[in-house]
Amino acid sequence: MSTTIISLLAVISSSACSVFGVETVEEAPYELVRKDKQFEIREYATLVLAETRVSADYKNAGNQAFRKLFRYISGDNETNTDIAMTAPVIADNQNKAKGESIAMTAPVTSEPDGDQWRYSFVLPKNYTIDSAPRPLNPDITLVEVPSKQVASVRYSGRATQRARLVNAESLNLWIEEQGLQTLSEPRWAGYNAPFTIPWFRRNEVLVDIVAQ
Repeated sequence: MSTTIISLLAVISSSACSVFGVETVEEAPYELVRKDKQFEIREYATLVLAETRVSADYKNAGNQAFRKLFRYISGDNETNTDIAMTAPVIADNQNKAKGESIAMTAPVTSEPDGDQWRYSFVLPKNYTIDSAPRPLNPDITLVEVPSKQVASVRYSGRATQRARLVNAESLNLWIEEQGLQTLSEPRWAGYNAPFTIPWFRRNEVLVDIVAQ
């Protein structure tokens, strides 16, 4: 998880509870299949993602991706209907849109994609690939991700690049020890606002696996 991902969650979470790691947005639904200390196997339901790819270094890619995706959920889309919010979303005053505002959902994920970075927002569960408003920005695509099993490792502290790599290595080692087969490269997820005390933060590495 990058500084940009954490910064994103600052916008959607102004409660003092966030200082202590209390999540204030809807989370992508899943069922817990197995838990082993900080490691888990989860069964995620079908999800709809808004995603974009950015050709830049890791630090700058996050800033560029955030601006595009946040404009989309703030109304830069083809519909003109207001919907009930499950979390506050604040639009950019300089790019005020007339489309539909979409509630934010956690986690926000990032992963390398060749020489690019891919960032994704999970849309609220009431949206399907057909009902989600179409992005006006051609750099943003909507993707339906089928239900799948995911291995995860959770860690706290600051989301430095070293922490990302160390925990990805730890998760891959655990997957190998469990005799599991991977289906994806690691991706990183963040859940908290930047003012959350570091040891209360929830950071994760996620890897798709063959279903057990």
